[in-house]
Formats: sequence, structure tokens, C-alpha cells
Amino acid sequence: MSYVNSVLQPDETVRYATNIHWIIYWRGVLALALAIVFYVASLQSIDIHWLWSWLTLLTLLVAVVLLLHAWFRRWTTEIAVTSRRIIRKEGFIWRRTKEIALDKVESVDVDQSIAGRVLGYGDVLVYGTGQAIEAMRWIAAPIAFRNHVTAE
Repeated sequence: MSYVNSVLQPDETVRYATNIHWIIYWRGVLALALAIVFYVASLQSIDIHWLWSWLTLLTLLVAVVLLLHAWFRRWTTEIAVTSRRIIRKEGFIWRRTKEIALDKVESVDVDQSIAGRVLGYGDVLVYGTGQAIEAMRWIAAPIAFRNHVTAE
């Protein structure tokens, strides 16, 4: 059972649920591509084959760590707009949650780069009365998220 579903109050429904965009895998994919380049270089270099092999293994290890970290972060993050509040949960064992009642929301800011507009991700900052939820970075479909927050 998801965290959001486990904390719903009676007569509260989920309007919209999103997650971190798949773009967070870019560092791991870049490291994996670099490992492939090093592997090809190791096949073509007879003199220093051992150096290219070590670079390949080291870069491959870094790529795996980056990819697993991104997957775990995406897997353990939940962001939802319910009929009463905005809920954000991060973490697995060490859980961090932020909630704000929809009637306390003053404004919602969306920040998207050109790449974010093309690929459908961005940062969202929700301002409440007297408080602000910190920026939710790399959110998938931030405009749809904002529209569900501001919808009556």
C-alpha cells in the first residue's frame, strides 16, 4: 500500500499523483555511455589495455551506483494532490513527508527549462499562508500538477 493511500482521511480522494521524472537517470546513463567508450578503447589499445580495462570497470561501477540511486529515489518518492491537501513523501526507512492543506495554498510556481518543456519535467514550489513547501525538483508533468492544485 502506498503512503498516500494509507494516510487518506474519510471522504478524501486522490485527484492527481505524480513522481520524479525519468530524467533523473541521466547521470547514470552518461556514466554508462562513458564506460562503453572506455571498453571500446580497451579493445583497440594493446599497449595499455589494463588501464582502459580498469577505467571501464570503475566507470561501470559508478554508473550502476548512480542508476540504482536514481531508481531508489524515484521508487520511494510519492507526490499527490488529494481533494483536501498536497502530500509529498520521500524515503524508505528514513521517511520525510510534507503536507499542506489546499485551502492554505496561496500560489504555485512552476519552473521549466527548455529541456524540461520538451521532456515534460520541471520544478514546483507551492506557497502556503505563512509557509512554503521547498521546491519539488524534477517533477513529471508539473503543469498538470499545478492545474490539479489550483482547480476548484
